Formats: sequence, structure tokens, C-alpha cells
Amino acid sequence: MDADVIIIGAGAAGLFCAVEAGKRGRRVLVLEHNKTVGEKIRISGGGRCNFTNIDVSHANYLSRNPHFCKSALARYTPKDFIALLGKHRIRHEERKWGQLFCEGSAQQIIDMLLCECKEAGVRILTRCVIERVTKEDAVVDPAPRSLLPSPRFIIASSLGSLNSSALVIATGGLSIPTLGATPFGLQIANQFGLNVIPTRPGLVPLLFNKHDLKSFHALSGVSIDAMVTCADTLFREHILFTHRGLSGPAILQASSYLEPNGIVEINLLPEIDAVDYLLQHHASKKELRTLLEYHLPSRFVRAWEDRLGGSQAMFKYSEHALRQIAHDLAHWRINPAGTEGYGKAEVTVGGIDTEELSSKTLEARKVPGLFFIGEVVDVTGWLGGFNFQWAWSSGWAAGQAV
Repeated sequence: MDADVIIIGAGAAGLFCAVEAGKRGRRVLVLEHNKTVGEKIRISGGGRCNFTNIDVSHANYLSRNPHFCKSALARYTPKDFIALLGKHRIRHEERKWGQLFCEGSAQQIIDMLLCECKEAGVRILTRCVIERVTKEDAVVDPAPRSLLPSPRFIIASSLGSLNSSALVIATGGLSIPTLGATPFGLQIANQFGLNVIPTRPGLVPLLFNKHDLKSFHALSGVSIDAMVTCADTLFREHILFTHRGLSGPAILQASSYLEPNGIVEINLLPEIDAVDYLLQHHASKKELRTLLEYHLPSRFVRAWEDRLGGSQAMFKYSEHALRQIAHDLAHWRINPAGTEGYGKAEVTVGGIDTEELSSKTLEARKVPGLFFIGEVVDVTGWLGGFNFQWAWSSGWAAGQAV
């Protein structure tokens, strides 16, 4: 079975690339090892798909080369994707921080992509297991100095032998293996001699160390508006206590920046100056617990109080003691024992080294005809629709070149 372009992976990036290549008249074949396409789209955003963000820039992405994603993001923007939704009459809504969701369900996005694929003449084969990928290079005819024949990729699969002149790897990262995530894309990169940035789970809950687990394990379900800093990057959102550690938007964002043995710092009182607040009440007969409960959940205050050895009237504390308490509340430093791993991670940090790829086309510099798009590349977006926008933008860019 021959095609001009074979795309391995029928997720957001793969399907979008297929559409764009098909529009250019290319014969496109998409291979997917799951029985259905777009599984991560289906579960995203609580089933409503946070498909993009109205305010996207390269600053919303992690990468060894923070400028790599600029080209693709500039050429296919959130406005372009919103226009495509308009074509298909898919209604959407904006939530906080510019996040855009379907008013209906995530299935609408999948159906839209499948409709576009059909219009572009794209063939999609599911339940296709890739056994081997090889490349047959062009042969140089020494007389006329021309290339004979064209180079091609040969894919040995459970559905037979497949051939194409261009191969796009859109297999995603390692996150959520229950949906079929595998290291296939990274293995292909290694096979063809491309460098891979070490991977780790991103947008993932953190695990308490033994000391913090003892103090806070009973707070599961407690949420606090906080300011979280990791690796000099700050996020203001809620944190959520779990029975094993911390989650919530601010923690998930910070987790992508957390290196092994790294520190996360949390300001539990971002709305006030904690030192001024406590010192203003230094002469008060009110207990410390009472003052903290004006700004923090009671269950958390009780747990924090236990770490202090109890609560007493404010006037009984020395100024030094109050300053230390305030400092600890505004600069709570956590050294996590780890993360919940790829099983609970929304994305994979790391991947194909961007130095190996063209920022304009996503083609491997050392392997003509081989492209990598989406999550498999070392470009990781923040929470809030940024990873889907990278899927659309990188898929679009490759789709113009394959």
C-alpha cells in the first residue's frame, strides 16, 4: 500500500497534519494502533476539550530552545483554529485565563477533524501495529548525476507493508499510557540517530515527602488560592491537597519545571503581606488560629498549627516568632518525594531535540522526509489549551511541507 505521506499517530497533531497535507493533493495515510482516533482529545478538559487559548506565545512553552516554537505558532494561530470551528458550527466558551472549551463535547473536535480528513481524501487505518520502519535512500546515477529513484520509507505493520516518500511521527509522549502512549516516537528518533532530550512527566500531581505527608495527608480535598514558584517561574492559581500530595492548577503548572530533587515554593497568603498582617495584631488576645482562618481553610490551619506546636493568643508570641510564622506561610518550601508519574501526567516534558528539526517544517535535518510533530517534540505547553495549540500549529507546519 503506497502513499505520498504516512502519518503514524491519529491524535490532534497527526490528524491536523493529515488534513493540511491532503488539501495540497498529497495521498495521505494515517496509522493508529488504538481502535479509535483522538483518545486524548476525547478525555481532555473534562470531556469538553480545552482546544486552545486566546493568548498564546512562545513564553507559554518549555523547551531547551524556547524560540523554536515561534515560527509554527505565528503561522497557525488560535484565531485560525477558531475560524475552523466556525466553519463546522462548533460553539465554544471562554473560561478564566483565556482558556477556550467546547460548549458541547470533545467529540465535536474529533468529528470535525475526521470530516476535514474525509474532505481532503485522507485514509485512516486503526488497530495498526508498527513492527519496523526502514528508509530506502535515493540512489545517485553517476552519469546524469540525478537521483534514482525517490527515497522512501518502508513500514512493516500488522496490516502489511506500507510505503511513502514522507513519514510523520505524531505518536505523542509517554503520558497516560492507559490511552496507548508508548515510547515509539523516541525509539524512531534513536533509530535514525537523532538526539532526544530526557523525558519526565509534566502537568502532574506531586507527592509529599514523609515529613509533609505526616502533617497533611488528612487534608485531601482542601483547596487554597496560592502563588507557586518553581525554577523562577511563578503561577497564581489554586492548589489542591490529595491523600498523597498536592495537585491543582498551580501545582500542575509548576510540576513541568520541577527537576529531580527540586524545590517548589508556595505563598499561601498571596493577597496580603503576611508579616504586616500578623504584626498588626501582635497585641491582640485573639488566637493565631483565628486570624489565619480569616484567609485559610480551617482544616489547613489546624494542620499547620500542629506543626507549630499549637496555637495561642497573639500577644504571647514574640515579634521574631510572628515574623518566622509569616515567612513560612508566604514561603512554604516543599521538596517533593516525586510525582504521580506518567499515569497521571497530562503531558511529557522533553522529547526530540529541537536542534535536530527545522522550526519551519518540523523535518529532521539529518533525515530528509522524516518529520516529528506534537508532544513527541521537546516543546511542552502550560495548562490551559497551549499543548493543543502546539499540536495544531506543528501539524499545520509539517502539513505544508510533506
